[in-house]
Amino acid sequence: MNIHHLNLGSMRKIDPTYDALSPEHVVCHALLVETDAAGLVLVETGLGLGDVERPRESLAHDWMQLAEPLLDPAETAVRQVARLGHDPADVRHIVLTHLDVDHSGGMPDFPQARVHLLESERRAALAEAPSRRYRPAHWAHEPQWVTYGTDGGERWFGFDGARLLEGLPPEILLVPLGGHTAGHAGVAVRDNDRWLLHAGDAYYYHRELDLIDPHGHPLLDILQCDAQVDEAERVSTQARLRALICDHGDEVEVFSAHDPWELDRHRSRWSESG
Repeated sequence: MNIHHLNLGSMRKIDPTYDALSPEHVVCHALLVETDAAGLVLVETGLGLGDVERPRESLAHDWMQLAEPLLDPAETAVRQVARLGHDPADVRHIVLTHLDVDHSGGMPDFPQARVHLLESERRAALAEAPSRRYRPAHWAHEPQWVTYGTDGGERWFGFDGARLLEGLPPEILLVPLGGHTAGHAGVAVRDNDRWLLHAGDAYYYHRELDLIDPHGHPLLDILQCDAQVDEAERVSTQARLRALICDHGDEVEVFSAHDPWELDRHRSRWSESG
């Protein structure tokens, strides 16, 4: 499998908490996975063309004030898939960590794709929308939902409930990571001899997972605490992610959805390997 790291929507610029890094725009870190048998798989969809072209219809006003999205059509998944030389119609599967606005906005740009996520997340989104976090415009095209329960599944590096996904190779898994939303999950993708774990919004800033001195980002912490549905579960999830890094850091690399410095690191490796 070939894996591309993409930014599917830049938002407000933030400062790091130490001088070694430069200020960056918050990102929507996504993966485009080229598979042999299942076509293209998009992990997260960021902001889509509808959000960019009709933000007042598609996005909540208070979310836009908070996030300050740049709304650049060149950053949408459908445009980036095409720039990589692919037909967007070849995106046959979308795997979502959750249905927050900045993770699901590109879904309408791939109406033929099957959308994989936890059933508890789909149920919460449909019940709570419209809201700042859940926008009905993102599923008005009636996507082909493929949902999964939280019971059963396999144990994956200490995490229970990891799910094989219907129609996808065993190198792509959905891993429940609770706390942020009602059905939040991570997406694990096998990359040669290692796993990548897209942890979605289980954390917002890389220093939260520091093994010696974990701490958050002052601005992102406000957003994270405002968005959580279960603080105790979110904190427990982060503790388990730190344990994963401590015990299996040579086998699994963890990154989140919005940290720009993590994306820069992966893009640098991608450029070097390409």
